[in-house]
Amino acid sequence: MTDNIPLQPVRRPKRHDGKHRHGCCPWSRCCGMGDPRPRTVWLGHPEKREQRHPRNVINNQKYNFFTFLPAVLFNQFKYFFNLYFLLLACSQFVSELRLGALYTYWVPLGLVLIITIMREAIEEIRCYLRDKEVNSQIYSKLSTRGTVKVKSSAIQVGDLVIVEKNQRVPADMIFLRTSERNGSCFLRTDQLDGETDWKLRLPVACTQRLPTAGDLLQIRSYVYAEEPNIDIHNFIGTFTREDGDPPVNESLSIENTLWASTVVASGTVVGVVIYTGKELRSVMNTSNPRHKVGLFDLEVNCLTKILFGALVVVSLVMVALQHFAGRWYLQIFRFLLLFSHIVPISLRVNLDMGKMVFSWMIKKDAKIPGTLVRASTIPEQLGRISYLLTDKTGTLTQNEMVFRRLHLGTVSYGMDSMDEVLSHVFSAYTQPTHDLPASRGPTATKVRKTISSRVHEAVKAIALVHNVTPVYESNGVTDQAEAEQHYEDTCRVYQASSPDEVSLVQWTESVGLTLVGRDQSTIQLRTPTGQILNFTILQIFPFTYESKRMGIIVRDEMTGEITFYMKGADVVMAGIVQYNDWLEEECGNMAREGLRVLVVSKKSLTEEQYQDFEARYVQAKLSVHDRSLKVATVIESLEMEMELLCLTGVEDQLQADVRPTLEILRNAGIKVWMLTGDKLETATCTAKNAHLITRNQDIHIFRPVTTRGEAHLELNAFRRKHDCALVISGDSLEVCLKYYEYEFMELACQCPAVVCCRCTPTQKAQIVRLLQERTGKLTCAVGDGGNDVSMIQEADCGVGVEGKEGKQASLAADFSVTQFKHLGRLLMVHGRNSYKRSAALSQFVIHRSLCISTMQAVFSSVFYFASVPLYQGFLIIGYSTIYTMFPVFSLVLDKDVKSEVAMLYPELYKDLLKGRPLSFKTFLIWVLISIYQGSIIMYGALLLFESEFVHIVAISFTSLILTELLMVALTVQTWHWLMIVGELLSLACYVASLVFLHEFIDVYFITTVSFLWKVTVITLVSCLPLYILKYLRRRFSPPSYSKLTT
Repeated sequence: MTDNIPLQPVRRPKRHDGKHRHGCCPWSRCCGMGDPRPRTVWLGHPEKREQRHPRNVINNQKYNFFTFLPAVLFNQFKYFFNLYFLLLACSQFVSELRLGALYTYWVPLGLVLIITIMREAIEEIRCYLRDKEVNSQIYSKLSTRGTVKVKSSAIQVGDLVIVEKNQRVPADMIFLRTSERNGSCFLRTDQLDGETDWKLRLPVACTQRLPTAGDLLQIRSYVYAEEPNIDIHNFIGTFTREDGDPPVNESLSIENTLWASTVVASGTVVGVVIYTGKELRSVMNTSNPRHKVGLFDLEVNCLTKILFGALVVVSLVMVALQHFAGRWYLQIFRFLLLFSHIVPISLRVNLDMGKMVFSWMIKKDAKIPGTLVRASTIPEQLGRISYLLTDKTGTLTQNEMVFRRLHLGTVSYGMDSMDEVLSHVFSAYTQPTHDLPASRGPTATKVRKTISSRVHEAVKAIALVHNVTPVYESNGVTDQAEAEQHYEDTCRVYQASSPDEVSLVQWTESVGLTLVGRDQSTIQLRTPTGQILNFTILQIFPFTYESKRMGIIVRDEMTGEITFYMKGADVVMAGIVQYNDWLEEECGNMAREGLRVLVVSKKSLTEEQYQDFEARYVQAKLSVHDRSLKVATVIESLEMEMELLCLTGVEDQLQADVRPTLEILRNAGIKVWMLTGDKLETATCTAKNAHLITRNQDIHIFRPVTTRGEAHLELNAFRRKHDCALVISGDSLEVCLKYYEYEFMELACQCPAVVCCRCTPTQKAQIVRLLQERTGKLTCAVGDGGNDVSMIQEADCGVGVEGKEGKQASLAADFSVTQFKHLGRLLMVHGRNSYKRSAALSQFVIHRSLCISTMQAVFSSVFYFASVPLYQGFLIIGYSTIYTMFPVFSLVLDKDVKSEVAMLYPELYKDLLKGRPLSFKTFLIWVLISIYQGSIIMYGALLLFESEFVHIVAISFTSLILTELLMVALTVQTWHWLMIVGELLSLACYVASLVFLHEFIDVYFITTVSFLWKVTVITLVSCLPLYILKYLRRRFSPPSYSKLTT
């Protein structure tokens, strides 16, 4: 019957402001989806749609089947380095330019491409399998055929989807029904916005009242939803039921939504899907993964351009010395090919293989177990990080709140004295006269009873002023209904929108006053004696970011007393409670201990006072103009002269070794910024507790600004402060970046530490991008939640922490660790070693190529500038592979200091930030060494050769091989057994291959004494001066690390 309901056109004016368009697919017009616009969604009828919607698939892949090979090849050949070798290899198909066998050029290039394609393919397949796992999750869907199972990827707009407890919400939905008795549900949103507070969500009242979920298909109703956008904190829509009498219209807000990537924390819910695929809020807040290219690779690319310039110059000089005779333009090309080894093709292969070795070392490090390398192309980036941007919840903290302190002004109770609190609460409910004045007894008794009653009042207030709901679950022995009826302790779980509140309620339970029941109108507490106290909730004033406090008015059913309880931050509560001389001082003391402080107060109301307040409050809530202001004014009339009961101190426990890790990073010259979606007070408190902000550092809390003028004044105020940590909220940050981007970033970069709170995922990525653009330094982003993915993907190095917020950040990151403390070793040891080894390896490979090119230049110049190769065929390939590859590549095992020393002296890392291991200076030194050694070997061979050209080849090539092996020994700082094996193996390979090289080398000549002494003399002259220079330098100008190794 319902299939034939005619679609009623519900038109809304279409927006033309282009708002939030960037979040959708740029090809959506081609796909037939059109521009994102508001929509009408009929419940349970996905076929009744006015427009096409994207499929509900998660796709984190960089390529697809058709684009993989073209895109990978393009990414390789867009760099000058690889394009040069492609052109070089192609030139060998021209007979006039051919210098030798084709394999001498195509084999090395093919090897480079095969290694790259295989590496990219493996990473793509892993990514595809991860996406497939998410898209294949099974959900239940309501249909005319009953409840059917459906994959996440098959869910459409208009489907009625059932989501069980602890199940991920598969698409953006409007909340229609819940199985919870209190008619609401909690969501865990940490994967979406980074906040660990559970969010309360309310179903559409009309659909919640239906007898069964199946009735949703029998009613004629639709949801009108705004166009897809990136705002995860707001939603505008309406729900309409047409077959009601009269028709029902309800407004929809963020409270009625279930966004994708959140998790249902209570009950089973039913929702109607309104957005899918690329239109999901979570997807629109996630930027596409970019292909990361390391700074080191760009620097090597720059050096190869310089080498290419040198190649062109040498070729032109050679032709010029021939006076451009004959077909000189062909000679230029022949010389370009002849000296092509100036730009070494083996450099790319060596560096890529080196990166794979570094990645393997990181994975196998027993001191950072569980660490994974997901992007094996950038391990050396870890050695040059200047800015570390970290999430707070779950990254720096364990996301576990623990009650630490109760302060009553005259007395303070810590964790070691909670048994005293328990005895006070117990005596309050066991002594029949606990409510009577204590003036008749002696003084000592009076004091004891006063303290006892004050503790009892404080504990009762903490047990009442919250939004926590106890939920009972079956534990295998007791079923849910029985557990709920008897308030079974073993079956009870607390649900709340804040972990702070849960920790407070758990603490009151530990001292004898237990929250056992709650719905929207009543609260039940159980005393130490087992008595149930019933309270009626008259009003609740929820916590807001602006008010920084929450309140509740309750009536004690036993005595009829009406009490207004309130708790909040000390900055606002100080003006609400009665005058006292200890609040400010003790709040400061507790904050310095890293505790999150709440001030608890109460006020007794008479029936008349409450009735008067309620009348004014209801009137204010009905007003159309300035409603929020009028409501706040009425509430503030109650918030005067409240009785201060106590202070509570709750600690969000830090992860293991966060403080020493942050200290290591600070000493290494890395500036740490904390970007969090949490509240300002919480973020500041954690920053102090983690020693991100040191005890002697001033803190500048950036005042909330909304206009250009306010931002200008606040920036000027901030400019006057020096060596001061900055704390700023996301809203103020947005205003500053809109009007004063350059000025703000300049000031922020000078700060020793920066804390940005209330940050959206897109803001986190924007901050990373601005740091990269404004400073030109390398950034590293660390996070553990889905809201950190954009930041991780934007940073030069993204590190995901596998935590309680799931693996989303870990899967999207370049590196994955299990704990924040592992970051210290990852950067100080592996990052430092990877960068230094890559620098040494690249310069040595360049030296190896320049040596043979210098020899070719000397040879050509001596023989009348002829474009004839000195070495041909296998000698050329063998020189850069089996004869020298093992010793040169063994430099990836070299290290200047032990890992323990690198961790103990993080200042060693600071030296790398200047990029000294690979600079124009070091490059020039290696070029000069290459020219010297190449010239000595070639001139020596020409000077000492006897009668035949083949003797020049034998002497010079053998001396060249021995020089390279000795140079590796000269460069090595810490010997590894594999290095020695590499040296001996290479020498053995060369000696053994001489038998087969009779085409190029006279086998009989190399067995003579004449050959041996000539090779020895040439090798000594080329290497001995460098050994002497190295010794003198170590003696009179030792590097910083050498002082630590002696």
